[in-house]
Amino acid sequence: MPLYKTITVNPNTKVFIWKIEESFEALSQGIQLTDNCATRVNNMKSDLHRRGFMSIRHLMALDGYTDHDLYYDEHGKPHLTGDKHISITHSFNFAAIIISDIEVGIDIEMQRHKILRIAHKFTPLKAYKIFANEDALMRKLTIVWCAKESLYKSFAEKGVSFLEHIYVEDFNLDENKTTATVTYEDKQQKYDVDFLEFEQFTCAYALISEK
Repeated sequence: MPLYKTITVNPNTKVFIWKIEESFEALSQGIQLTDNCATRVNNMKSDLHRRGFMSIRHLMALDGYTDHDLYYDEHGKPHLTGDKHISITHSFNFAAIIISDIEVGIDIEMQRHKILRIAHKFTPLKAYKIFANEDALMRKLTIVWCAKESLYKSFAEKGVSFLEHIYVEDFNLDENKTTATVTYEDKQQKYDVDFLEFEQFTCAYALISEK
């Protein structure tokens, strides 16, 4: 079972990361899907997406949950039955979830240089001109994207713009954490964000700040 990493963020919050190496058939063993989810996965054209979908269910099982405990609201945000919160992410051959007693969000992205071309769409670039090394700039922009994506998933309001409404405080690459704020209409929410890098991937997860 390729559980890649477990992170205990605090006594009530855990991150589980899975490296997808098995076949869809192998991942299907021991997993009972709802009728709706069985239809969804059977209609997926990408084998990697299907495997990612099933690996998420294995991660949920690690914390005692099944597919029947998972449902989605009108915004497409996942929820668990009971009082815990969940966020889900999948990118290429990695999948991850975060489960907590407070609102959370998580995102994984492959580190790719194409992010340099689209960065102006999701963050002010002037903050990152200090990077002479293109690889370091790519890494930082990928962290910013993951942080904003995790906040977007947690906040879950249609109309939120990465560029206009989500602000990530500047950070050093070796700090592995920062803070961020979503300001949208009459709502403002602050978050604590942690991030890690592995095998040319970046993962960031955000928890509502209790400060």
